[in-house]
This record gives sequence, C-alpha cells and structure tokens, in this order.
Amino acid sequence: MKAEIIAIGDELLIGQVADTNSSWMEKQFNDMGIEVLRSVCVHDEQQQILYELGEALKRADLVLVTGGLGPTKDDITKQVLCSFFHTGLVENDEVRRHVQALYKDRPDILNSLTATQWLVPECCTVLPNDVGSAPIMWFDAGTVDRAKIVVSMPGVPYEMQYAMRHHVLPRLQMLGKQQYIIHHTLLVHGIAESALALRIASWEDALPAHLHLAYLPKDGIIRLRLTGIMPSSAIENEGVLEQEMQEQLSALLPLVRDYLVATEDLPLEVILGELLGGKGLTIASAESCTGGKIAELLNRQPGSSRFYKGSVVAYSNEVKQNVLGVNADDLSQFGAVSGPVVRQMAEGCRHLLDTDYAIATSGIAGPDGGTPEKPVGTVWFAFATPCGTSSWCMHLGKLREQITDRAANMALLHAIGILRK
Repeated sequence: MKAEIIAIGDELLIGQVADTNSSWMEKQFNDMGIEVLRSVCVHDEQQQILYELGEALKRADLVLVTGGLGPTKDDITKQVLCSFFHTGLVENDEVRRHVQALYKDRPDILNSLTATQWLVPECCTVLPNDVGSAPIMWFDAGTVDRAKIVVSMPGVPYEMQYAMRHHVLPRLQMLGKQQYIIHHTLLVHGIAESALALRIASWEDALPAHLHLAYLPKDGIIRLRLTGIMPSSAIENEGVLEQEMQEQLSALLPLVRDYLVATEDLPLEVILGELLGGKGLTIASAESCTGGKIAELLNRQPGSSRFYKGSVVAYSNEVKQNVLGVNADDLSQFGAVSGPVVRQMAEGCRHLLDTDYAIATSGIAGPDGGTPEKPVGTVWFAFATPCGTSSWCMHLGKLREQITDRAANMALLHAIGILRK
C-alpha cells in the first residue's frame, strides 16, 4: 500500500506552527509496511486542497488529511471533501451526543458554531474522536478493482495520534500488510560524505535493486541508512529480507569500522549515557559558547541522574573565573577562547561537581566577535578525566545555531571515544 499525507493550514506555511503530524504518521506507516510517497502542506483554500486530493489519489492507495476541521469559517476541510466526493453535509447523531457530553459543563462553548461539528459528509464513515470535538472521517474512494481510502483527521497532534492509534491504524491492519520495509542505520564520524561514498562504492554498486543506501549528514555525523523493501506475498519474506540485510551490513562494517560510532540510530547522548551508566561513571559540563546545550542533551534521558551531575554555563569571564577557578592572567593573556582557559574550565567543573569526567566548551558562535586569528566558528574543547585533561580546537562553520549544535555533538563524540578505549 502506498500513502500520501496532506496537512491543511495557513499556519503551517507561514512558519507559525511546525507540521509534526506528518513525520509521526510516516513512522507508523513505515512500521506497517506502508510506503509514504509524499507529504505536503497546503493553505486553507478550496482549489488547492481539491487539486492535492485528486493528484494524491492518482498515485496512492491511501490519503491522510489533517487539519481544517474546527468550527470557525477558516476551517473548510469538510466542505471541500463534500465537493470532492459530490455529496452534502448531514447531521450525525453520535457526534452530536459526543460533543454535547464533552462540553456539558461549558454552555458557553455549546453554541451555533460548535453545532457545525456534528455535520459530516453523507458518504463517509465516522470514527469516534474520544479526545476532541472534530469528527474523524473515513472515505472509501476506490473502485471494484482497486481500493482507495481517504481519512480526514484533526490537526491537533494529540487528537490525530489518538485517532491513528485507536481507529485508523487498526482498520488499516485489517486490510493486510502488502510489503515489508526494513531500515538499518549506522552512525559514522570523522570522514567526509564524498570520501565515505568513494570508500564504499564497490559495496554500494553491488546492492540488489530492492536494497537502497541513503547518506544523511548532520552536525558532524553521517547516518548510513540501508532500506530493504520486499512484497509480503509470503510470510517468510520478512525473515529473508532481514537475513539479506544483515549479510550486507556484515560486508559494510569492515569498510567503515574506523569511523563507526554506532550500529543503530541512537542519539549521541543516549550512547554516552549507556556507556557512563554501564560503568558507574559520572559526568558534568562547563559551557560557554554552547550555552547549556550539552546539559540539555544529557538531561533528556529518563534516569540521567545516574551519570549526569550538573553543569555550569560560564558565558562571562567573571563566571569562568569566580565559579570555575579560571586564572585571570590566562584569561587576559590567551583569551576566553583558548586551550589554557577551556582546560581550566573542565578541571574546575570536574572538581566543583565531583564527577569522573567533565566536558568544557568555549568558542565564538557569532555573528560578531571573530578576529583573523579566531574567526567565527572557532571552538575550543576540553575533556577532564582522573588521568588528565585533553584539549583541542575545531572550526565549525559560520552560522550560530550550526556552530553550537556541532560543538555539542563534537563534545559528546569525544567523550564516547574516550569511554570506549
């Protein structure tokens, strides 16, 4: 089965709201063996929605539509669906009773606009929305020879996810799995994308047609994602595909071993956390240019208190000096962005927070502050351990967000490398 997603809403196209619904659905469909061909965002405009619906149904068997189901005039999805399916709106008693019960203690909400929520296209099957007022609508849009399905859901993420988990996905599972889709991802670091491609070219060229390799570089990491697709005509095909992919990965691993970070798609902070937790070790961070980003990454994980003790965001020289104990003469002589200073930051943080390890960063994230000797993008790192402190300098680009994201990744990667030795 092939699917397309249409997200409706002006707010998605002016940068006011991010379309997180589509990426969430894509993950669910991948797990079910449903291939997503395309996802688009469109304005709350009838002709645009009609056009995208028509084009999507030419390519896909399943079209998911989110948004535009509220009670106000700018929400037009139900009216557009009526136009597309040549039908009209009718009152649905189940939706009416549900909405009235939902707002029984809020008479101010039960008004003439809210009453439009229980009007639905006559030709649809209404699925319950237990967590909101907008109906979930299922349309059988195909022919005798080929089934086609359109599903319209609310754009509110938690309502959409509830609808998918409790109603849409179970109905789709009843239709059967038409193909197996399996992904395996390797994380590599320390080699350019083009150099990596040349290094594994012979292996990649020999891949069979149903296996595909994708290169996904971001912030100093390259994700190598191997994807396999096979028809589900026989139940054993899934096992055959998995075995074939494992054989290909076994051939690939020796080619990238010197650059390998992980053999699965895990965030760096998770990899580091597992290493620290498994060895009963602790870590802290002293951050200047990264402004607490390393701390935020380490703190994302449930149970991070087992290995992460805390951080000092030492953005000013006064904090570097007064809290972390950086020597004032070194700050004056070498500057805040320097090896001597960043080493003292790491050592001071390690002793202050009583940890096994400490990471420190100090750099020039821009857009101002660069010099010919230390241009924007210059970042010094230090890693303090019980056996000593190492420091190094990197140049990480020209854009502020890019520099801080890359700096946080580089710090975590170095820590992972040390812990694996």
